[in-house]
This record gives sequence, C-alpha cells and structure tokens, in this order.
Amino acid sequence: MSTKAKQKTLKIKPLGDRVLVQRSTDAVEKTASGIYIPDTVKKEKPERGTVIAVGEGRREDGKIIPPTVSVGDSVVFSKYGYDDIKIDDEEYLIIKEENILAIINEK
Repeated sequence: MSTKAKQKTLKIKPLGDRVLVQRSTDAVEKTASGIYIPDTVKKEKPERGTVIAVGEGRREDGKIIPPTVSVGDSVVFSKYGYDDIKIDDEEYLIIKEENILAIINEK
C-alpha cells in the first residue's frame, strides 16, 4: 500500500508541529565490513522511519510556521522524542518536528 493510500485510510491529522511516522522495518542490516545482522539480533529499534502525515506547523508570534518535512520523507528521529500509538494493528510514532534530526535523501 502506498504512503498516500495509508494517509487516506488512516484519517489522522497530527496537531501543531507533530508528525506521524511509521518506523522503518528493515529486517536485515549490513555493516560497513559486509556482515549482515538480522533484526532478531539487534536490541534497539531503528530511529528511522517514513512520514505518514504532518500537522499544520508550529505557532510563533501568532503565525503558523509550516513543517519542514513532508509526507513520504524518510527521516531520522531522536531516540527518546516520540510517543508510540497503535492504529488498526499498525504501530506508529507521533513526533514533534523538533525531534526529527534529519531527512534522508536516498538518491
């Protein structure tokens, strides 16, 4: 299912400067030396995901500052800066935009 299709079926809109992210589910990670590490061995969940929905932006001096991230962006986020939610048996994260550290360009 595409990101746009997910956004339409979820019908959820984060408030303010919050962003709805689906955590990356990379099952296998490859180290720099070429060794593959399966997800079952890793203890920590990846701090990487895809933006599913974004809020209108943060308020500053009575004006709304639009978010930097867009639906479909791959992002890296702070390890402790999110809330877990479950919608229709899918796990998502709600993250304040300030806790998103980077947008990943995979080109």
